[in-house]
Amino acid sequence: MLRPSLLAEFIGTFALVFAGTGAIVINAATGAITHVGIALTFGLIVLAMIYTFGDVSGAHLNPAVTIAFATARRFAWRMVPGYLIAQTAGALAASGLLRLLFPADAKLGATLPTGSALQSFVLECVLTALLMLVVLNVSTGAKEKGITAGIVVGSVIALEAMFAGPICGASMNPARSLAPALISGHREHLWVYLVAPTLGALLAVPVYRLLRGPSPEPAATAH
Repeated sequence: MLRPSLLAEFIGTFALVFAGTGAIVINAATGAITHVGIALTFGLIVLAMIYTFGDVSGAHLNPAVTIAFATARRFAWRMVPGYLIAQTAGALAASGLLRLLFPADAKLGATLPTGSALQSFVLECVLTALLMLVVLNVSTGAKEKGITAGIVVGSVIALEAMFAGPICGASMNPARSLAPALISGHREHLWVYLVAPTLGALLAVPVYRLLRGPSPEPAATAH
């Protein structure tokens, strides 16, 4: 039987990629959404999914976040593989549906550097480190449905996408970049968006520990 937490991660990541990259695809076709609208779409869908699934799965929606939570001892390592699979499957399902809906779109919202790969690597690393530091500080553990968490995390994602998106895409999420790259065939520089967000999220953990001290062992979950 599929665990509710895994189903929540599948649906939540599906919604994130469908709405976020869907906004990119629709803007490319119509010009109606604009870059600011795309950034807000990513932030708002994350905010909505935290309020929807935060108390079920923690609404990680991001393999880098899951790995960093486990590294920070805020999430059980035994749960990590299932979360990564569910997140990746949700993202792939969203990109697959967008391909059916918009067959003429070549990139499906794939993240690609505007400048050099190194520039985007550093940007993605720093952006994700800042995001993860915020997540660690506003969340209470693997599960979260607080008033503060959704607003703050969604706002940070929108803010970072707003200013850095035109250069690096502001992915901050390996699943969000992997799915459109695989479905569209635009896999160039994909390694940047798999490695840099994961590294950035991991870098946030020791900074968090310096600020807050070591975290206790994660509590067992029934989900």
